[in-house]
Amino acid sequence: MSSIKVQVRPNESLDAALRRFKRQCNHAGIFTQIKENSFYTKPTWARQEELKERRSVIKRAARMRRTARF
Repeated sequence: MSSIKVQVRPNESLDAALRRFKRQCNHAGIFTQIKENSFYTKPTWARQEELKERRSVIKRAARMRRTARF
């Protein structure tokens, strides 16, 4: 994880600097990383979620193929 630094520019409000900081954290993926590490995920639960995601991607692709033909 890299450290994010935001310097307040001249004539910039603290709210604007905070918005820039939050945006940089969001782009770096820090918020998602914190959410993932906020509670323990059992390996079986992680596998189930991964399988469910794979199935939904396959279903979505099949739907797109069906609609693309007509």
